[in-house]
Amino acid sequence: MNLPNVSVLYDENRIAARNHALAVEIAAHAPERLLAVAVLKGSFIFAADLLRAMHTSGLAPEVEFMHLSSYREATISSGQVEILKDVESDVRDRDVLLIDDILESGRTLAFAKDLLMARGARRVLVCVLLEKPGKRAVQIEADFVGFTCPDVFVVGYGMDVAHAFRQLPFIGHVEGLE
Repeated sequence: MNLPNVSVLYDENRIAARNHALAVEIAAHAPERLLAVAVLKGSFIFAADLLRAMHTSGLAPEVEFMHLSSYREATISSGQVEILKDVESDVRDRDVLLIDDILESGRTLAFAKDLLMARGARRVLVCVLLEKPGKRAVQIEADFVGFTCPDVFVVGYGMDVAHAFRQLPFIGHVEGLE
């Protein structure tokens, strides 16, 4: 497969090792009645691999999905978060683990965390594969971070640019997109 201008930032082995380490960190927080909520679409591969790693760490979370968007077709956040698909489970008195691909502006994750807390979650923990700390527009910190990412546009491992490159088994940078 010819992928011009995509350079590897994090390869498959490094990602797999980090997923297992994250699962151990999550298990150490002793979550109660854990509900893992994957934020679609970008987190779907990360969430699947993390959930399997959580199983090997002794956790058995239920799984739900939220589809939130502040980007749509753009490469820069619009600042407005839309719920395209909501969780179906009751989160009241449960520990919720929000799983997302990347924490940049923080708008989407802050919105989701506030929403789930308002619905009565006991605790909402945030796990992200990538964090770009210099991009924060709202006050939110992830409880678990896979990698601190340079300020470049990333694709692969579920993340895309205009719906392309999600299938890549690594996280790469598309040169020329910043």
